[in-house]
Amino acid sequence: MKKDNMLYFLEAQLEKNFGDYDFAIDWNTKNHTVEVIGVIYAQNQTDQAIEDTEGVHSEEEVIEFEDSLVLYNPDKFTPNEEEYLAMIPYEGKKGIQKRVLVAVATYFKDVLTEGESDLLDFLGDEEAEVFELNWDNAAFEKVLSEVTGLTDYTAYPKY
Repeated sequence: MKKDNMLYFLEAQLEKNFGDYDFAIDWNTKNHTVEVIGVIYAQNQTDQAIEDTEGVHSEEEVIEFEDSLVLYNPDKFTPNEEEYLAMIPYEGKKGIQKRVLVAVATYFKDVLTEGESDLLDFLGDEEAEVFELNWDNAAFEKVLSEVTGLTDYTAYPKY
């Protein structure tokens, strides 16, 4: 039986909430971070040429867009906020409250749903120059406030 920890609890919440959206969890033991990656897809019906942040051009029929948030231990590592949709600290080996992970999975799914719609709009608008997902901390805090119970912690995983 798997021992309960941040990774297992988070994965279960993402599977429960994400539905058809793809996700990945990347645990970086060196930096003590857990990156949660969400993926959306959209049909590029106008065959618009898209350039990503690394300068790669694509005219694929289906555009894949991914973005991520990071869970981090502020005593061990400070992530670059420009690289992530959101940065959520946890408390060392103690981990993080389960309700925070429930809110992360719930709100990140909402961000992807809105982002999928925005991506379709972006692909249909030849004047649009930039597309990105939007994480609203106030909206996340509202979702977090609606998660009742689950104030116990799930531990940071052991190596």
